[in-house]
Amino acid sequence: MSPIFILGPTGCGKSAVAVALAQRLGNAEIISADAYQVYRAMPVLTAAPTAGEQCGIPHHLIGTMEVSENNDAATHARRAQACIDAILARGATPIITGGSGLYVKFISHGISPAPPGDPALRAELEALPAAEAVRRLQEADPEGAAATNLQNPRYVIRNLEIVLLGGKPLSYWRNNWQPQACGPGFCLTREVPELDARIAARAARMLADGAIDEVAALPPDLSPTAEKTLGLALIRDHLAGNTSRAELTAALALATRQYAKRQRTWLRREPWATSIPCNSASVEKILSQLAF
Repeated sequence: MSPIFILGPTGCGKSAVAVALAQRLGNAEIISADAYQVYRAMPVLTAAPTAGEQCGIPHHLIGTMEVSENNDAATHARRAQACIDAILARGATPIITGGSGLYVKFISHGISPAPPGDPALRAELEALPAAEAVRRLQEADPEGAAATNLQNPRYVIRNLEIVLLGGKPLSYWRNNWQPQACGPGFCLTREVPELDARIAARAARMLADGAIDEVAALPPDLSPTAEKTLGLALIRDHLAGNTSRAELTAALALATRQYAKRQRTWLRREPWATSIPCNSASVEKILSQLAF
């Protein structure tokens, strides 16, 4: 059977649905498409499913890397594909779940032919003032710049990097990307007020479960990917004495809501994933809506 994708913004409940689906299928394994749950030293901060939450279902690409190791969408996709091949060879069904956009895209549609990142060039571009990076992208590729969220420095720098390294506009790489056929996909959706309430509860639960101690115990040599973990900088600021526990809780919830909004924007551009409304629905009710 083809892989099944369970997608959605953070806090929507996709991990529980993926586990329930695996239990219903009876012979299935779950592969994470999350950029950060792959780090073993940050299970609380990254909301990685615990052994109990995994319910005995085999999970892959969770807690398999040191925080000193870098991760990227292409590398993760290759590892995920190896897992998919092995799971299919065992006669089981792979279930891919996660909300890291490019990681999901590379697993579901194949790795983009755009040139990979160059650490030296990336460092040079990240040192530029945001306005200068935008200006350079607009000058190098006006059409590509017009299609880029210029308010997001990460997108600006990556797109400028692609143009400079590849010597071609962004449209070239997009038009020459031949997506591979992917299995059925489902995107779990919740009304914003309900999702925000779940996110607020999750932020408080993370701190209660030890996220602050987890960050305090991290080694100093985090990789560029690990450094981007949602909430890491906020907790460091708290540990430095700059914010109270209440301020940290509110800031973590806000940052997570903002991240979920970006995820929803990305997911709306992925029509291959069928939208599944989940408002106040039980996991069983959600499963009843999945057709494949």
